[in-house]
Amino acid sequence: MSTVAAYAAPAPKAPLERISIERRPAGEFDVVIDIKYSGICHSDIHQVREGWSEVPFPLVPGHEIAGVVTEVGSGVTKYAVGDRVGVGCFVDSCRTCENCRKGLEQYCAEGHTATYAATDKYGETTYGGYSTGIVVDENYVVRVPEALPLDVAAPLLCAGITTYSPLRHWKTGPGSKVAVLGMGGLGHVAVKLAHAMGAEVTVLSQSLRKKDDGLRLGADHYYATSDPSTFEELAESFDVILSTVSAPLDFGAYLKLLKTDGALVNVGLPEEPISLNLFSVVMGRRTLAGSFIGGIAETQEMLDFCAEHGVGAEIETIRAEEINTAFERVLSSDVRYRFVIDAATI
Repeated sequence: MSTVAAYAAPAPKAPLERISIERRPAGEFDVVIDIKYSGICHSDIHQVREGWSEVPFPLVPGHEIAGVVTEVGSGVTKYAVGDRVGVGCFVDSCRTCENCRKGLEQYCAEGHTATYAATDKYGETTYGGYSTGIVVDENYVVRVPEALPLDVAAPLLCAGITTYSPLRHWKTGPGSKVAVLGMGGLGHVAVKLAHAMGAEVTVLSQSLRKKDDGLRLGADHYYATSDPSTFEELAESFDVILSTVSAPLDFGAYLKLLKTDGALVNVGLPEEPISLNLFSVVMGRRTLAGSFIGGIAETQEMLDFCAEHGVGAEIETIRAEEINTAFERVLSSDVRYRFVIDAATI
């Protein structure tokens, strides 16, 4: 076992504080990673505040991890000491179910092992990336291309794959008309990705406050959803709407912005249940859908795509002692567009 420094919430809704945690020794197929950067995801805040469900405490969040390999187990073949690597939202799965065999480990029938707040196969609680080191099976580690700086790559391990996977699944490309709902930590990456895929991209945001950023990052159009005329002007316009927001929406109003056979795909997760009049789905053969991160192979594909097209997160790097302030700033939308913790300050 090795002892590493980390930042943890000791109890629900409590401020995060510096603690020491134990990491297992490297097993035969394990990779030991010196964490360099860890992104702050809105889901970290949901978990600390038990917004979705009860979780074990102390809780060390963080599933947007970028670092360097410092040790490998005797059976590791994919990585070597010195490699630049990343770890995303899960660190294991059953590997035998139909979904795992298809490379859809995020939908593992037995339930994947989340990077934090889960119980691993050793019976231990998993601790995430708000720490200085982590040990992960090589099959759940991805390679960060040299063209991507580790700090801007870290948020891609969640924000990147969460938006890349549905865009690919719903066949985004030249000729596609895609709307990105919400211009935040997920949304700004979705804009970059959809643009790089060749789609015509529209941002739908509460206001025009971030319009200049949206256009700079690749959007062709930018509309305020607080303006009722937006819903009249854009009726039946889009093949796909990717909703990145974590607040309840009038789904009926947004479904009417889809063309026939269009899809409104949710990657944001409100804590409250939604209601829906099914006429808004039936009329136009529209789909209300969801998507959850991506598999390991697709995550690697996403990183390679981002490296090829110069796509990275827009980040603000912070010291570890600023984490609690950063949480509050995320909740007040005061970040453009992703906080990244410099793990050297932990």
